Amino acid sequence: MIRQILSVAFLTGFLAATLRMATPILIASLGEMVAERSGVMNLGIEGILILGAFASFAVAYRTGSLWLGLAAGSLAGAFLGLTMAVLSVRYGANQIVAGLGIWVFCQGLASFMNRRLFGVTATRPTVTSLEAVRLPLVGALPVLGDTVFNQNVIVYLSLLAVPILALFFRATSWGLQLDAVGENPRAADAAGVNVSLVRYLAVTAGGVMAGLAGAYLPIGLYGLYTDDLTTGLGWMAIAVVVFGRWRPGWILGGALVFGAAEALQFRLQALQFPLPYQFLLMVPFVVTLLVVILFVRGEQGPAALTHPYRRSES
Repeated sequence: MIRQILSVAFLTGFLAATLRMATPILIASLGEMVAERSGVMNLGIEGILILGAFASFAVAYRTGSLWLGLAAGSLAGAFLGLTMAVLSVRYGANQIVAGLGIWVFCQGLASFMNRRLFGVTATRPTVTSLEAVRLPLVGALPVLGDTVFNQNVIVYLSLLAVPILALFFRATSWGLQLDAVGENPRAADAAGVNVSLVRYLAVTAGGVMAGLAGAYLPIGLYGLYTDDLTTGLGWMAIAVVVFGRWRPGWILGGALVFGAAEALQFRLQALQFPLPYQFLLMVPFVVTLLVVILFVRGEQGPAALTHPYRRSES
């Protein structure tokens, strides 16, 4: 068993699986980071992942197009992100309560629609998941070729999003305005920034990314949909945002840690590791708990996070 775990084949497969499993966490975390840096915390992303996963699978299964499935998941996320923005920005609702409400609504709706469309059967319908695309030249490198450069297109796009978002916040006026709204909305408003519009766009964009992260699960990973497909990935994504200090590069590192935990439990089950599978299923959640306990204490987010802004208030 130890020899198998230390083999090149196991390590290569584990590292490649880590990147694939980290992808939905990374996408959802980056979207949540954008929303939170505008001052809005969206705790509904677990629900958005669930509904995005169902919408993408249903459309892909009915149409035979994986790309239409990904678009459907993203559109579902956009609608739910906009809903969260209306509740928190337009009506000043408590962001914690509103986010939890969206989570419960999405979970119930996805479960209901799943039973209406596909019924309750022992054999679940499936779709063909996205194929891996080996990049030329670098794809032939030992270990790295199979680990990093032989992934599907969503994995590549999620990695590309990290430097793009870092550049967006550092070098563009839009990114600076978004940060200003999240830190001091009244000062931003006085400088001529439309606080409400910035928050609307940021939370909706975060919803799109959460929907895409959910769509990736049936389209890019599993090829099927079940009601428990997300297994808490949305909550992990929220922890990754705090762990990553609201910075894209750090969030990538956090996503890889959680992706490794997810990949490890699957690889150990495949090796028939001498532990009850229930204990192996606990690995990602134990890692989440340890990260929260050891690394997120005292972390300070944007100053205006969870605080609604009213222009007429003094």
